[in-house]
Amino acid sequence: MQLKNLLLATWAFAISFWAWNMIAPLGVTYTESLGLSATQKSVLVATPVLVGSVGRILAGALADRYGARVMFPVLMLAAAPFVMLVALAGTLDSYVLLLVFGFFLGIAGTTFAVGIPFANAWYEKSRRGFATGVFGAGMGGTALSAFFTPRFVSWFGYVGTHVIITAALVASAVLIWFTLRDAPSWHPNHDPVVPKLVAAAKLPVTWQMSFLYAVAFGGFVAFSTYLPTFLKDVYAFDLTAAGTRTAGFAVAAVVCRPLGGVLSDRLGPKLVTAAAFGGAAVLAVAMALQPPLEIPAGIVFVLMAACLGLGAGAVFTWVALLAPPARVGSVTGIVGAAGGLGGFFPPLVLGATYDEATHSYTIGLLLLVVVAAVAGAYTLLGIRNRDAAQDSEDRRVHGAENPR
Repeated sequence: MQLKNLLLATWAFAISFWAWNMIAPLGVTYTESLGLSATQKSVLVATPVLVGSVGRILAGALADRYGARVMFPVLMLAAAPFVMLVALAGTLDSYVLLLVFGFFLGIAGTTFAVGIPFANAWYEKSRRGFATGVFGAGMGGTALSAFFTPRFVSWFGYVGTHVIITAALVASAVLIWFTLRDAPSWHPNHDPVVPKLVAAAKLPVTWQMSFLYAVAFGGFVAFSTYLPTFLKDVYAFDLTAAGTRTAGFAVAAVVCRPLGGVLSDRLGPKLVTAAAFGGAAVLAVAMALQPPLEIPAGIVFVLMAACLGLGAGAVFTWVALLAPPARVGSVTGIVGAAGGLGGFFPPLVLGATYDEATHSYTIGLLLLVVVAAVAGAYTLLGIRNRDAAQDSEDRRVHGAENPR
């Protein structure tokens, strides 16, 4: 029963993330058909990330009240019409409409904040790293989108591709409604949403994990959405070839996310998180040097994905351990929003710092080196044992005040 529900939730997350990432794999096509500049292109690719990030705050709080069986279908059905509206905007060659409908397409990205408290409730504390890691592997929806969306367009046409994903969202919402079950230990938290979010915002763990997740998951989102453009600009790949390699990047991160959770269960999330950020900083330097194809460059990109996946899995193991049980959804929403916002800004920075003359993203990648190094240092030195102890006490007190 545990595994069945965990896998259903993971699928809901994956198909939602596919829809959330519908624009990025076709970014090169939109650029050519609409004559977009590098900045316009990066804004278009990053726009769905915005709502998918900020919306997680509300989605997480509502998940505490209504549970995943309700919230997954509601969010998927709310996102489905915007997949088709994006297709309409593309057919009309309207950049403005693509931005507007892409903004609301971000609703699909909010399902992350629903699944984390759901997975936590089904598994005991010693296995929550495994549970959140497996659920987090649903971010592989970005790999599915990167690999299949360009191919679907060539096989079924531009509009047909969007029809297929819309139908998949609706069918998945129906499947979840009839087959998913919230954990027996879960009980609705009917506290008003705003005070609940305020209480979550007062916990030190919320902001500590928000920063770390903004770097780890934000880095993954940024690369998985902007990598097709990056590979075209730096290595002159066409749309399909860039999509295939982006899918490989996403798969590596997806595989390593549950591994990050499992390693955190055994070694502790601090060590795994710090190692992931250290590796990402070193690999960003290697990427800035533009290693040649295929093997050196491929290894660098896959290892970067692995580090970001390990880091994302480790951070949410930490959240599961330290967040008060009655506040897991709210804390998850805020931390998840930070992660999504962490993926919103890097594509804008990459677009703004791209050197067309040398086909180089060196400045943007060096900024990533700095951010990853700071995150690694903060993991080791900034999150002290007394902070963890205080959060454990908060968990005990709030758990007593708000029994589930």
